[in-house]
Amino acid sequence: MEAKRRVNWRILIFALCIIMVFSGLSFRVWWIQTVEAAKIMDYASGQWDWAKTLKPKRGAIMDRNGEILAYEGKAYTVNARLKPQNDKDQDFVKDPYYTATTLAKILNAPVDQLLKPLTKPDSKVVLLGRYGNKITEEQKKLIQNAQFPKLPSGEQVENNQLPGIYLTETTRRFYPNNSFAAHVLGYLDFDEQPRMGIELQLDKELRGEKGEMEVMTDGAGYQLPDGERKYKPAKDGDNVYLTIDRQIQDYVEQALDKAERDFKPKGLTVVVSDPQTGEILAMGNRSQFNPNTYYNGITNYTNHAVTTMFEPGSTFKIITLAAAIEEGLFNPNDTYNSGTYTIKGQIPIRDHNNGQGWGRISYLEGVQRSSNVIFVILGYEKLKLEKLKSYFSKFGIGALTGIELPYEKKGNLINLEKPQSPRDWAVTTFGQGVTVTAIQQIAAVGAIANGGELLKPHIVKELRDPHSGAVVQRSEREVVRRVVSEATAKKTRDILETVVEADAGTGKAYQIDGYHVAGKTGTAQKYDPNTGKIMEGHYIASFIGFAPKDNPRLLVYVVVDDPSTDAWYGTWGRMIIAPIFKSIMERSLQYLQQQPDLQAAQSKASKKGKTEMAAVAQQPVQEVTLAKFVGMSNTAAQLRAKQDKLTVSVIGTGTKIVEQYPAPYEKVASGSQVVLVTDRVKGSKMPDFTGKSLRDVMEFSSLVNIPVKATGSGFVASQSIPAGTVLTGTEKLQVTLRSESEPPAPPAGQTGVPDGSGGATTPPATTTPPAGEGTGAATGAAGATNTPSTPTGPPNNRVGQTGQTGTSTSP
Repeated sequence: MEAKRRVNWRILIFALCIIMVFSGLSFRVWWIQTVEAAKIMDYASGQWDWAKTLKPKRGAIMDRNGEILAYEGKAYTVNARLKPQNDKDQDFVKDPYYTATTLAKILNAPVDQLLKPLTKPDSKVVLLGRYGNKITEEQKKLIQNAQFPKLPSGEQVENNQLPGIYLTETTRRFYPNNSFAAHVLGYLDFDEQPRMGIELQLDKELRGEKGEMEVMTDGAGYQLPDGERKYKPAKDGDNVYLTIDRQIQDYVEQALDKAERDFKPKGLTVVVSDPQTGEILAMGNRSQFNPNTYYNGITNYTNHAVTTMFEPGSTFKIITLAAAIEEGLFNPNDTYNSGTYTIKGQIPIRDHNNGQGWGRISYLEGVQRSSNVIFVILGYEKLKLEKLKSYFSKFGIGALTGIELPYEKKGNLINLEKPQSPRDWAVTTFGQGVTVTAIQQIAAVGAIANGGELLKPHIVKELRDPHSGAVVQRSEREVVRRVVSEATAKKTRDILETVVEADAGTGKAYQIDGYHVAGKTGTAQKYDPNTGKIMEGHYIASFIGFAPKDNPRLLVYVVVDDPSTDAWYGTWGRMIIAPIFKSIMERSLQYLQQQPDLQAAQSKASKKGKTEMAAVAQQPVQEVTLAKFVGMSNTAAQLRAKQDKLTVSVIGTGTKIVEQYPAPYEKVASGSQVVLVTDRVKGSKMPDFTGKSLRDVMEFSSLVNIPVKATGSGFVASQSIPAGTVLTGTEKLQVTLRSESEPPAPPAGQTGVPDGSGGATTPPATTTPPAGEGTGAATGAAGATNTPSTPTGPPNNRVGQTGQTGTSTSP
């Protein structure tokens, strides 16, 4: 009986246990399926769902001919593992000091800056700060060579000499020409934020659109069949083609470099445009910076061509002259008394030679001598306030041009809009008491050059799809308004040519043999941005000119701010500005194959008494129409070319001419070189291209069918095939181009983001000139080298009212 009872108890206890276990399991199942269901599903989806944001490739920036100026390339970030993952792991930093010392040479970093993260006691994996961020392919290879170096025997070490160091792939922005057109391009920092220039203005178009991807995977991370749940491809950014011509831009950079080196001005600005289309072909500033190493510090964030406002001085007289001609108020043969002009109750307005003048002279001579008095007569007496104001506004003064660059300023016409005295607006007729930007001047004078139409300036030519090359958006010639008639524009151009050509003209230093140059000089006093008073001995000098005078190809504006020289400011044009202008204009016209006026060149040469010009007079330059040399024998072709007084260069050792450059029937000057290619190129010799342009190299290579690879910009500094080498026809030529505008390559390793110490400051979100638009200063003169700040100075200062000396400095 007792045994039966024990058995029953055991059965009861076992049954209770079974019931409790199943009750617990049932409760757990219920709990999981109800209370924790959402949490578990989230955890599970995290196991099998894989989501990723797809990054688009940023578009490249190119010049008008497709030369790359900025692009996104491969880069690497250096990481260091400080602790082993397990007991067997040997891939971690064992000797921080040796590691830091080795990497410092490659990353060009201070050893202590690398040692600091490598000795963090509680970190498992660290980054090496800005020095190890986004390094180049070359630096990556140097690190790999340091990890597995080669022995003197040539064998490679198998054991990693820098354990714990590994690289992760990323991307960064590269600017292959360094400081070339830096203010136009701007830069992208290592946080991928655009700063300045096209990078900022067209960030949306360049950046593209991010994509998304979601898939289902198994436990090992492999995608399941039909596991794609969402896919939106990234849209790469558009490629931006600028109107900038790399070759002309290089001419600008070289001229600016020389002027900066010789005269160390506060600032320099050059803008080159095609006045027929409004396209900007080159734009340069000094001081400049290298966008590849922006973190080393930028002293000048300002693109003076669009942001800096200044008094233009006598270059502004072009608008007054055109307005007077349009209204029928300018007769070149009328005369007036030069020297001074007095408005009742006002301080006299004087000519720039301290009011001495040149006696009674004609209106035309007054323009040639840049007399202030004649322009006061034309604007103040004849046009009067309302018409003067109307014409200035028509020419775009006081309004934004709309060019595709950030931080553009509109200048001001405060002395015309709210004059406090007649003298206030009288001085605006010759460029005092009004502030402009360089791009406004380019647009305004461009209207005279192209026949009377004010065009919207463009620096972006088109946007293209990065894959198909299809044009997405294109900038067309855009007429804002007609400002003067074609006849008025023609008369104004003719008069401006006499400013350069006439004996009395202030622009004689800007003459270019063989080309008709028209333009106007200008000099303006600078004002203290804090007090609004004139800064004695400080000036902004400039010249704006175009060529050829009729149907101009190029318009060039040069602005020099306060150069460091003891020379009188009246000589700055001849010393500083003219060499800049002539170098850019002449070389650019030749590059564009603008044929010179041979008769004008010969006439000008005959007037000069110099020895070399006498030689030219004895052997006058003649225009020659090239014969068709193709098909002639080598001997006959050379004889015919010499009869036409041409210099002959023969490529090849064949007996028959199969190609020539320039092409048949083109017109060239006597003495020009003609290149003849024979039917047997093999055996010809490689020329010496040192100092030659890439164009010369490409012309030669196209004639002899040799592929060319060029690096850098400017002119040829070295070539892979030595001059004089006999060619077999299977060679590949590589040339390295270099210009003065290209600073030394940045030291290896200085490619990281700022870490807050010793790096560059971030540019301001907005850029404002140092003085307000109503001050009496040449606001933010072209040499401002600091990041612009908010306006300072007396609130009641008005443009032009502090210049009470009555003397213009605008010859």
